[in-house]
Amino acid sequence: MKATRGEPKPPWWKGKRGEWYVVAQVFVFSLVVLGPRTLPGLPAWPVAVASVSSVLGVALLIVGAILSLVALLRLGDSLSVLPYPLDDSNLVESGPYRIVRHPIYSGILMGSLGWAFWVHGWLTLVYVVGVFIFVDAKSRLEERWLCSKFPAYAEYQTRVHKLIPWVY
Repeated sequence: MKATRGEPKPPWWKGKRGEWYVVAQVFVFSLVVLGPRTLPGLPAWPVAVASVSSVLGVALLIVGAILSLVALLRLGDSLSVLPYPLDDSNLVESGPYRIVRHPIYSGILMGSLGWAFWVHGWLTLVYVVGVFIFVDAKSRLEERWLCSKFPAYAEYQTRVHKLIPWVY
């Protein structure tokens, strides 16, 4: 989307490589961490549930962070914040990419769920559903581009689940 002579250049977030997804991603993830955690009138989490969810939450936060970090490192020079693959990128199918096609997103989802459990937030759980819907949509767009760039990607899609190992 180049500006022609005399026309103003379009804003960066209106680009053709999924730039607006980066803006939306910051908003969605900020909502999980900073958004209101409950609504007036909603009951607090029962003490027994809150105790277990705190431990589970910390575990999910740690595992999600590790999964995302390992996946980031595995991508190496192919890493981009945009869903559009870099021109000189390679198809990565090893490491955590053997388990899910989008392990960074899986780690973020896991960490978001862990955060919701740790802070005992009813609304935060709703935000996690929003994160899932968002990363599913973003990965769908990303996969269209990956299929165009890498002919082997279609076969990879048949072997490896998208976001949740062995499930979805």
